[in-house]
Amino acid sequence: MTLSLPAHYSRTLTAVSILVSISCAGLGATAQQTDSAPQPSPAAARPAPLRAGFLVVDGVYNTELMAPYDVFEHTRHHDPRGLGIEVFTVSQDGQEIVTAEGLRIRPDYSFATAPPIDVLVVPSAEGSRGADLDNKPLIDWVTATGNQARYSMSLCWGAFVLAKAGLLDERAGTTFPADYARFAQTFPEVDLRFNVSFVHDRDRLTSQGGARSYEVAMYLVDHLFGQDVAAGVGRGLLIEWPPSPRPAMVAETPTGR
Repeated sequence: MTLSLPAHYSRTLTAVSILVSISCAGLGATAQQTDSAPQPSPAAARPAPLRAGFLVVDGVYNTELMAPYDVFEHTRHHDPRGLGIEVFTVSQDGQEIVTAEGLRIRPDYSFATAPPIDVLVVPSAEGSRGADLDNKPLIDWVTATGNQARYSMSLCWGAFVLAKAGLLDERAGTTFPADYARFAQTFPEVDLRFNVSFVHDRDRLTSQGGARSYEVAMYLVDHLFGQDVAAGVGRGLLIEWPPSPRPAMVAETPTGR
């Protein structure tokens, strides 16, 4: 069926159709402009904590693992930005390890799944002077991770692993006092320093280990976050900071953070 309308109705409908078309086109253009406008990325604007990855193997020693772990973890309570250091453990395959003293630890990551690391920490372990040095995947991971990290730190015999990975070449370093001779003979390319608690040479830190593992960790917190944050961590752990007298140390690095 065909419907015939008077002429003035036809002209009115035509005008309305034109106005509707213009309005729709305008809305489309507005929507297109809104969709194409750049949107801020919340993740890009949000700062992130530093990441400290602790290498754990069977036979790792409790003190050299937990002293710096405890110090670094406490930074999140004292960094005024609320960031501090995120701490986690990494093993070769991500499977449970048993410390030299018998504690069982389920690592957070394996070599394959670990996130980027800002501070690589290599504690002493029973195999640090022997079997671990012959573990090529482990040494290769330490080499690659240490070269990408902002800092690499060893405690006690962990210096043997850092040196085997080439991370102490042409740098000053130290290790457990009873093993000075063995270390010097095995790694003559390292400038071994004697009778100091720790050595900081550019992006590498090495410690005698034992209870002195706290000193190098506190020092790095001070170096990264300032004395106020380090002092806050010290109050929480009942560690005097800055210490008096200061620990015997070698710091061959430009001043600044």
